[in-house]
Amino acid sequence: MPKPIFRLIWVLSLFFVAMVSRHSAAQIFNLPVNNGDRFNSAVNLDAIQTGEMELNIFLVNGQNPDGTPLQMPAGSVSALDLKAPGKAQHEYDKGYQLLMRKDLQGAVDHLSHAINIYSSYVAAHNALGTAYLNLGQKQQARDQFAQAVALDDHLPNSYLNLGCAQLSLEEYPGAQDSLQKASSIAPLDLQLQVALTYAQLKNHDYPAVVTTADQVHNRKHKNATIVHFFAAEAQAAQNNLAGAQNEMETLLQEDPKSPSADQFRTILEQIKRERNRPALEAKLELIQPVTVSTSSDATPEEQSRYAQHVLQDLKERRQIAEAEAEPEPTCPNCTATMASNSNAPLPGSGTNFTGTVIRTKVEEVGVFFSATDHGKSVTNLTPSDIVVRDDNRPPAAVLSFRNESELPLRLGLIIDTSESVHERISFERAAAVKFLQMVVTGKDDLAFVIGVNNSVLLVQDFTGDQTLTARAVNQLAPGGGTALWDAVDFAANKLATRVESQPVARVLVVLSDGEDNSSTATLKQAIANSLRGETAVYTISTRDLGDQWPDNSTGEHALKTLSELTGGTIFIPGSVGGLGGSFSDLQRVIRSRYLLSYKPADFKRDGRYRPIEIKAQKEGRQLKVYSRKGYYAAVAQPHSAEP
Repeated sequence: MPKPIFRLIWVLSLFFVAMVSRHSAAQIFNLPVNNGDRFNSAVNLDAIQTGEMELNIFLVNGQNPDGTPLQMPAGSVSALDLKAPGKAQHEYDKGYQLLMRKDLQGAVDHLSHAINIYSSYVAAHNALGTAYLNLGQKQQARDQFAQAVALDDHLPNSYLNLGCAQLSLEEYPGAQDSLQKASSIAPLDLQLQVALTYAQLKNHDYPAVVTTADQVHNRKHKNATIVHFFAAEAQAAQNNLAGAQNEMETLLQEDPKSPSADQFRTILEQIKRERNRPALEAKLELIQPVTVSTSSDATPEEQSRYAQHVLQDLKERRQIAEAEAEPEPTCPNCTATMASNSNAPLPGSGTNFTGTVIRTKVEEVGVFFSATDHGKSVTNLTPSDIVVRDDNRPPAAVLSFRNESELPLRLGLIIDTSESVHERISFERAAAVKFLQMVVTGKDDLAFVIGVNNSVLLVQDFTGDQTLTARAVNQLAPGGGTALWDAVDFAANKLATRVESQPVARVLVVLSDGEDNSSTATLKQAIANSLRGETAVYTISTRDLGDQWPDNSTGEHALKTLSELTGGTIFIPGSVGGLGGSFSDLQRVIRSRYLLSYKPADFKRDGRYRPIEIKAQKEGRQLKVYSRKGYYAAVAQPHSAEP
């Protein structure tokens, strides 16, 4: 596994117009800008106001707490590299060590030899490209990164490297395309979006700059506030000084203690003056580039693996307890205005509840559920076989009842590719591919695939092509930690926000041991987002029952909580060999779900939590039912015309 090497910092500024230059001695990716006469002071960008990038993601200082998860040595690994013969690995290791010691020509020799032995060595192509770029041989660097992309087009770091080389060659359209692809594969990686925003700015795609900056702004982005700098430049370039002013004010509001705050205020005042001088063409200029110190952070003393496990276990137990707590009696900020628009965003993950809200103008509730008889799916239920209680009352009317197999399927598959699955990844991939072949069979069925380690990687977007999904699954390789709740949160939102012309069945399948150590989202937030999107989450635990860790069932408990509270269920094969059987059972459950629609009795838009209970029996036998537990009724606002 590659180790950390050169740390490169992109100093990102406003109104960049000169070419990217590489200063290998200082180890800084310095982006110079025009000298002008409007502002006469340089902006000293601190760590918060810089986008920290590594030219080769495999070779990054993994101890950097503010870096992108893709900068971890195992943040993005190609499955092809695991097949490299021993001689090629030996040459790669030699070249890598020389690269660490800045013996660039020696590194080129050994890395080239590694590629001659094994031409599909993605890490070697990336490392060789890094050496070439340090030598100032930009075209050779670009060619190596392009080859890495051609070999494995599922790795965001290769696209990032290619985009960096293209920027250095002033190939701005190509750089934007490469970074857009990297960001589409790792959609939650903020530093990739920072790099993309810069490339869009260099390519004069100003509307795209504003759009990407808005996307970053809508998430936690402490280390990416520089995008507001870019957005201000883009707004000014479109003669929208009001927008530029708003971006600079947002930047100062989000980072008022930045060492650059005084300079930012100067720029803001200049914008305000320009707004009062409409005859003048307004634009923001920054005088000169700034070099940021690259002194390495002190490496903390490594804790033992056991201590890390105990601390992570405690954190996850707290999140489970939070998710399993009783719902709040009323929902904050649930309004009829929100509920009247089926496409309107419901209360965000910042609200403190786990539940969903009625979305339609008519008081109608739709519930997906499944039923099993001693673990076997029941596929022949009728309305007379079920009993429904909404807020402890029978519904006023049952409006429809049908099997979900009649609906087009929208399936998201999340596969844990953290280092912990290294020994069983091939079995997991084979089982997942077979599962997709069994379940995504209808002409209107669509699925997407996500790999999750430290990052959330969308390796295949919505498609009904089983060849594409199989290819994406087989490209996944293990390494790094696990941002599982981030992946669930993202996937649930992706399912919910896709515009549909007809009712569809939304299902999320998670293959993991349930241990999360890298997410910014919590388990409760992931559950809430799934419920708001009416997405059932089914989980398959990859925990080996022979695992020797104490309290190793916490991850499994988290998966069980995630499934049960969203109307899904958990499958526990207990070993690698049982994965295929669990996937087969899951396929039968998914295709035997039902959609029940009813009008609640005594319904009021009072914001209260209304529990749902569904019971089912067949031929006198009580069945196990899986469904969501309840919802919040949206509060009617005074101006609403609805009853």
